[in-house]
Amino acid sequence: MRPEDCESVRALSLFKEMDADVFEDLVAAAYLQRFPAQIELVKEGDPADFLYIMVEGCVELFSSANGRESTMAMVRPVSTFILAASIKDAPYLMSGRTTEPSKILLIPSDDVRHAFATDEAFARAIVVELANCYRAVVKSMKNLKLRTSVERVANYILRMQVRAGGANVLELQIGKRTLASMLGMTPENLSRAFSALQAHGVTVEGRRITIEDGERLARYAKPTRLIDDPAG
Repeated sequence: MRPEDCESVRALSLFKEMDADVFEDLVAAAYLQRFPAQIELVKEGDPADFLYIMVEGCVELFSSANGRESTMAMVRPVSTFILAASIKDAPYLMSGRTTEPSKILLIPSDDVRHAFATDEAFARAIVVELANCYRAVVKSMKNLKLRTSVERVANYILRMQVRAGGANVLELQIGKRTLASMLGMTPENLSRAFSALQAHGVTVEGRRITIEDGERLARYAKPTRLIDDPAG
């Protein structure tokens, strides 16, 4: 890693409080690499040889069984993925591939576990990160189990709007098939959900989504911080 890359990594919440010597040992064997789109980084069932930290770009986490495949999550900066498998020295439960050109830090799992065992500040940061991951999974399950398919799409659009600073015209950053899989529906059901949302102030043309009446959409979607707030 170049010195300037080490500085940017050191600034991440996972590493900024850890002992300087332990950090230097940790990054000595790390790789900060750029990957093109559609590169499979990890494969479900393989040993967790590395901890991955998304610095730039996007990674799709997905899983397959009985001839079916489902998108589990889209990972964007700055965040870890496959952290639990790395700490437990367990197989990956999901596969991961880049969906766009990405910059990713790879740290050997053996070094991560050694730092976890020897550096209290790093261990605390790992626990916080795992807690955030756990809460994200619970929110995802609540979203799937407590909302109809149309409500899930409506709240996804509202979360997009928040990330876009309140803009009323949004552009889908992932394909509709991937979005449908992530929201637990078929592409046909997603198309019907978009049509149903016209009655609640939303129009969809290709990947462009226009929110014509945000208040009407919010009244229908009923967003809640206990599901939709990524920071809570």
